[in-house]
Amino acid sequence: QVQLVESGGGLVQTGGSLRLSCVSSRRSFSEYSMGWFRQAPGKEREFVAACTGTGEITYYADSVKGRFAISRDNAKNSLFLLMNNLKPEDTAVYYCASSSGAPYRAYRSGSEYHHWGQGTQVTVSS
Repeated sequence: QVQLVESGGGLVQTGGSLRLSCVSSRRSFSEYSMGWFRQAPGKEREFVAACTGTGEITYYADSVKGRFAISRDNAKNSLFLLMNNLKPEDTAVYYCASSSGAPYRAYRSGSEYHHWGQGTQVTVSS
């Protein structure tokens, strides 16, 4: 059973920064594309960022482009999301996810991901 454990969420003021982390129990971590998604109260889950197995190719939602950065440390089975210039509309539960698709591709659709973490709350106050 693959386990993904997120951490790093919290309460931050508008304009602040947070760095989310996700540790995977999955063997051969570098062979899997990874992604971050979020879900705000009353809203559907939405794509935030994704990267290939090596981390060389990244995709971002337009709403976070230029403010968020996804990265990974395959030696530590870890995925990160650095979030800068946070806005109240970034408030959500953030989930990391692991894909079983080809590792040389990054995926925007949640249907491409088969393992999910429990989520970490990010709250941005105005």
